[in-house]
Amino acid sequence: MTTTREFETLTGDFYQFENLLSETERGILERVRAFLRAEVEPIANEYWARAEFPFQLIDGIRGLDIAGLMYDGLAAHRGSRLLSGFLALEIGRADPSVNTFYGVHTGLAMGSIDRCGSEEQRERWLPGMARMDRIGAFALTEPHGGSDVSGGLETTARREGDTWVLDGEKKWIGNATFADLVVVWARDLEDGHVKGFVVERDTPGFHPVKIEGKVALRSVQNADITLDGCRVPERNRLQRANSFRDTSDVLRQTRGGVAWGSVGCMMAAYELALAYAKEREQFGRPIAKFQLVQDHLATMLGNVTSSLALVVRLAGLQDEGIDLDEHSALAKSVVTTRMRETVALAREVFGGNGILLEHDIARYFADAEALYSYEGTREINQLIVGRAVTGMSAFV
Repeated sequence: MTTTREFETLTGDFYQFENLLSETERGILERVRAFLRAEVEPIANEYWARAEFPFQLIDGIRGLDIAGLMYDGLAAHRGSRLLSGFLALEIGRADPSVNTFYGVHTGLAMGSIDRCGSEEQRERWLPGMARMDRIGAFALTEPHGGSDVSGGLETTARREGDTWVLDGEKKWIGNATFADLVVVWARDLEDGHVKGFVVERDTPGFHPVKIEGKVALRSVQNADITLDGCRVPERNRLQRANSFRDTSDVLRQTRGGVAWGSVGCMMAAYELALAYAKEREQFGRPIAKFQLVQDHLATMLGNVTSSLALVVRLAGLQDEGIDLDEHSALAKSVVTTRMRETVALAREVFGGNGILLEHDIARYFADAEALYSYEGTREINQLIVGRAVTGMSAFV
């Protein structure tokens, strides 16, 4: 007789979407959830306040064997996009900063090498990255180019024999202060096309400097990077990255991951607000008994549930291989907009306590602003969708 294992149902998963995972995948997710509760949640505020990354967590994440789930032969279990999404949700629910670290490494950096590297390059770098022996970063954004980088990168690459020389600047590069491998995108001076290069740590001419003074995702170690005559061997040029279209292919996959992590951020905010409303008393009774508070909670839950439905379907399209740029763009735009409303309502439920780190909600409220903006602003993603449905581009 076969028995079915009992799994926890999250308060914020009102329609129980997690039941769509296989029993094996739910087991992986619960193992990750237990680690996050024990190791991440208790220290998240402390490291956020100090703007430091908890490097001791890397060993624990390594032990979960999840970094290579989306790539053939790199983990004990080859995961579905649905599992990958729920992992991003779960990590984002515990700490959006840790999820950003994880997403940059496993999605942007590993994804670039997997999709744009040769077989030899994939074999050289991906196994170590899957084991988290080597941490990756992804350098595309520039000081003068964010949403418009597709129109032309200022960072340049020129070939000298079997070596490429990179010159320019990058901005907002997560993990870059400590990453072992940084995927740098630059414009080839000879043909004008965008190409990708894997720059190894301590390469002469590669200078990352930590960005200070952030008010969101403070634990993420973002860097400004200066590339000054940085010499990279031809064997480190991603052999299948020949234009910005290849860069966009990577972003299409990771943009969906940002949407999943944003669901996690707003789910945490809802769950915190619900628990607080049940215990906080005003006028002689829990504030959860007041109509306006219940209206806030119902609105938050609706945002979480509808957003989760959107990303679950996106994962299905990705697993079927029929997803398009506009699918990921719509998910990222809609979900992060709903997230912004949700964390604001949750903070409102907390009243004055909502600005204290000890209640956690302030961290999610602040971090939501970064999630709302990175990997494509709302406006840019709306225009991607608008172009798809009208057949006309409104980009300038």
